[in-house]
Amino acid sequence: MCRNCASNNQTQLGSEILVHFPGFKNAEKPTVMVFPRLVVCLDCGIGEFNVTEAELRLLRQGAHSTAA
Repeated sequence: MCRNCASNNQTQLGSEILVHFPGFKNAEKPTVMVFPRLVVCLDCGIGEFNVTEAELRLLRQGAHSTAA
């Protein structure tokens, strides 16, 4: 069920998402490619996904080096 509009009209899709870390200072930082299953509500258009533990670990590493 959609968290935004409570519709059951959703579909799952494969996806490729390239994550960039924010700010000009991070322009040279490598991006992180994730391949989540994307759930899209076909009524309101909201999309949600989860990343794997391995992908999450890469995102944490990048976020920590961004904060430093």
